[in-house]
Amino acid sequence: MADLKKGDEVEWNTPQGPTRGTVTRRLTGEAQAGGHTVKASRDEPQYEVRSSKTGKKAIHKAGALKKV
Repeated sequence: MADLKKGDEVEWNTPQGPTRGTVTRRLTGEAQAGGHTVKASRDEPQYEVRSSKTGKKAIHKAGALKKV
């Protein structure tokens, strides 16, 4: 996956099916979203995304996101 940046529109899978949203920030340290804590790093960044449908935030690894 190419490096994502704030504002990129992406798609990811959920138990309810594919979801689209926008990257809100690139994470390289510890962060929380949706009651979960993640530990990202410079070598393995993770991305906070906001769902276009629900407005909820989630954090995903780059491999789970597909740029649209």
